Amino acid sequence: MQLTLDADSRVNLFRRYSAQEVSVGERVLRVSCVVTADTIIEPWDPGDFETLFALRPDIVLLATGTTQRFPPAALRAAFEQRRMALEAMTLGAACRTFNILVQEGRRVAAALLLPAA
Repeated sequence: MQLTLDADSRVNLFRRYSAQEVSVGERVLRVSCVVTADTIIEPWDPGDFETLFALRPDIVLLATGTTQRFPPAALRAAFEQRRMALEAMTLGAACRTFNILVQEGRRVAAALLLPAA
C-alpha cells in the first residue's frame, strides 16, 4: 500500500509497505529493522531489544507482519520498567501510526519484523 503525505522531508517517513518490504523515504528495506525520525538500523536482530532501549523512545511500535502478535509478558515488563510504551500491531498499522506520531514530534521507534529476503 502506498502512503502519501505532505510532510517534513527532514524526518524518516514510511512511503509504502507490503508484507515483504517497506519504503522509508527513498530507501527500500527488506529485513527486520528499526526506524526512528532520524535513524534507520538495518538489519536488526529481533532478539536485541537493548538497541531499542538505547534509543530511548517514548513509544515503540512493534510491527509483527500481517497478523498482530503480542510480545511475551517479560518483554512488556522490560519496556514498562524503562517507562517506554510497547504497542504490537500489524505492519500496515505500525507504518501509518509511526508517520502520524513522528509528524507530531513524538519520540517514536518502529521495530519491524520482516521476513528475510
